[in-house]
Amino acid sequence: MSVMIATLAPSVPRFDNRFALGISVGLLAATIGALYTVVARWGINHGLQSTDLTFLRFAVAGLVTLPVLALAWRRDQPGMIARWRAWLAIGVLAGPLFGLLMFTAFQFAPASHAAVFPFSAMSVMGTVLAAIVLGDRITARKTLGIATVLSGLIVLSGVDAASLTGHALIGDALFVCAGTMWAGFGLVLRRHKLDPLLATAVVSFFALFTYVPIYLMGDGIYRLLDAAPAVVWVEVLVQGLIAGAGTLYTYAKMVSLLGVSRAAVFPALAPGIAALLAWPVLGHIPDTYESLGLVIAVVGLLVTVTSGKPATSNSVASR
Repeated sequence: MSVMIATLAPSVPRFDNRFALGISVGLLAATIGALYTVVARWGINHGLQSTDLTFLRFAVAGLVTLPVLALAWRRDQPGMIARWRAWLAIGVLAGPLFGLLMFTAFQFAPASHAAVFPFSAMSVMGTVLAAIVLGDRITARKTLGIATVLSGLIVLSGVDAASLTGHALIGDALFVCAGTMWAGFGLVLRRHKLDPLLATAVVSFFALFTYVPIYLMGDGIYRLLDAAPAVVWVEVLVQGLIAGAGTLYTYAKMVSLLGVSRAAVFPALAPGIAALLAWPVLGHIPDTYESLGLVIAVVGLLVTVTSGKPATSNSVASR
């Protein structure tokens, strides 16, 4: 009888150190995503452009993480060469192309759509890809949790049917492409069991030698020289150090701890946290719908991450 009860009992994740660390890293990743979004708006209000912020992010992160890549190359050059396809994949999926899709989408779709479509694509496609490639189960509880998160994002951003017309559809499609790419980034990390810190260095290095030279050939550097030094240094700190390296590392670490499908849900908290951070930075007070949307998204997140037992490294390795 006890065996039957144990078999019929719902699968609940063990709140061990690994799971708790994954939750903490996920919340940190969402906070970093919110922080760099708010500070990016602040920088644009002070004369910078999205291309300038992208340059600061990748140039600084690339230089800072370059020693990590050099050390890994010295220690395991043959192993890194053998995985060149995986390194190239994460460079394409999480590098400057991802940023360009996001920034271009802003030219077509309202800013409120950025809180829904990329994060929706991250959550949904992260779950679907993990099920197809890694064999993760799409349970009813996980589906309910993701649906709740998406509902919270829609309430938070105020997207309605009237706004889904004309050029906005182009921007929304670009947002979805960007979110899908980020979900693919998580999938490659998990499938090849890449080291989070090394993956951060590889993506930053890829951007350092692709996007950065193109930017330097334009007139963007003159905007940086004309901007207030305080604005530039704040963006260097937030975009380059905290976001440039921190976003990639925390997401990669979260994937290694929680799995692709659960990790894909955490970025959905970024818009809500950004609404809270915008209060002291931009003077924007969150309204009732923003607060309600954040609460709904958090509830959906809790439902999703507590559905089933987190995949262990052994189970992943066996696939």
